[in-house]
Amino acid sequence: MSDASPQDLAISFRSIARRRREAQPDTPSEHADEIGRRIDAQVATAAGLLHAGPDATQVADAIGAVHAKDWNDETLASLRSIATEIGTMLRDLAALSPEPGA
Repeated sequence: MSDASPQDLAISFRSIARRRREAQPDTPSEHADEIGRRIDAQVATAAGLLHAGPDATQVADAIGAVHAKDWNDETLASLRSIATEIGTMLRDLAALSPEPGA
């Protein structure tokens, strides 16, 4: 996500809830719960950067509301880093589910 545009970031944040549902293992576990808490913390950090509500859709909406000329490099870099970290955590969450046929 190092070159992700604000529009790319908005799409990424908007898809977090769906991706999380798809990645959630069928069997609850403390590890899955911990990953979920870490995802929530990252979303909250992004929300704080944008003064948005604390869910990924509100973060996406806030990203979409910023005009291109109003972005600063530090905020964009932080959002890119957060989105990358959340993507990694979503893959970690998906990895907790057994492979089909296993």
